Amino acid sequence: MRSSRPGTLPLLAAVTALLALAVPAGATAGEPRHRACVRSQVPQEGPAREVLRIAEAAKAEMGLNSVILRVSRDGRELVTTALGKSMTGVPAEPAMHFRNGNVAISYLGTALLRLVDEGAVSLDDPVSTWLPDLPGGERITLRMLGSSTSGLVDYVTSPGFGEGLYADPFRQWTADELIGVTLAQHPWYQPGTNWNYSHANFVLLGAALERITRTPLERLLREKVLDPLGLAETRNGSTPEIPAPVLHAFTAERGTYEESTFWNPSWTTAPGAVQTTDICDLARSAGGIGGGELLSEASRRELLNPGTVGLGHETERCPAHVCLPQTEATHYGMGVVVLGDWVSQHPLFYGYTASQAHLPCERLSIAVTTTKGPGTPDGHTAQTITQRIAAALAPDHPIPDFG
Repeated sequence: MRSSRPGTLPLLAAVTALLALAVPAGATAGEPRHRACVRSQVPQEGPAREVLRIAEAAKAEMGLNSVILRVSRDGRELVTTALGKSMTGVPAEPAMHFRNGNVAISYLGTALLRLVDEGAVSLDDPVSTWLPDLPGGERITLRMLGSSTSGLVDYVTSPGFGEGLYADPFRQWTADELIGVTLAQHPWYQPGTNWNYSHANFVLLGAALERITRTPLERLLREKVLDPLGLAETRNGSTPEIPAPVLHAFTAERGTYEESTFWNPSWTTAPGAVQTTDICDLARSAGGIGGGELLSEASRRELLNPGTVGLGHETERCPAHVCLPQTEATHYGMGVVVLGDWVSQHPLFYGYTASQAHLPCERLSIAVTTTKGPGTPDGHTAQTITQRIAAALAPDHPIPDFG
């Protein structure tokens, strides 16, 4: 699932490494794993050289400012590199931080499933138990929020919302304001009968998780997902600030090519889950989430298909490009996107694109982030690069398009 610029704003849509990443060659024995990870490592032959060739060709073809990537297999680094520039005179580096967008939604899904494994909740519990003021909340379940089958309208597609974001990209949105935009419109369908990506689902899921656990969402995600996976460089931000070193982003979405690094991402998901990360954490995240590392076998199955397969069809209220068909080959899981044999997430907004993808059968993890140059065409450039790397390293397991 992907999101594009607000206004047309399609779907904002993005998964982690199964095993701890090995310290790359050249790191000293006592060096922390993460410090070693962010060193650029490109072996001079074999598959890693092909990955580098793909990235270099894509950067030139798409006119990208930067491409930062990390690929690992069986938890061992294959390649980590950064190409291009963050901004004029500042080379891109693997240690640079960027926004991870809906990758954080995969953490919401995994946190929910961990609570199910602990016996704290059932996926079929009504949301009204914790959010009694939500209209129709007695017919919407935790499963429906996590799998995006509640029927709630996506506030991003609401008339005027995208134009408002562009008019004031620094606005701080509250959860109540965002949900208010959604609730002002009639639901697209009866809960559980169809599928559509809706940012509102995840804002509400974040609020429900806080009520269930009596824990702020930022801390809950840290305890249930980030710390267990060792994601030390992934963190929530209460402001648009990005921790240094920063990968800067630029976009022409408002008609003029301009810096968008610090445009406010508060509208993108639940407060407490508006995160930044780096490429090493993104790769680790790809396998840890995609491999269901923190989950029971039953919950891992729910992660991959919580009942979405077979849903998704046009209705009088829900257009075909919104209520997308959910098939075995391409469907939404519990906060993740299943693309063929891969488990992924791939956000796109405000000049940044990113992609995390994991192939469980080969324990192959790919993490890519890109930033736009003045002539970069519309599209999800990080996902395109990820698909090309997958085709080279796992030709029997291509990554199909979805959304």
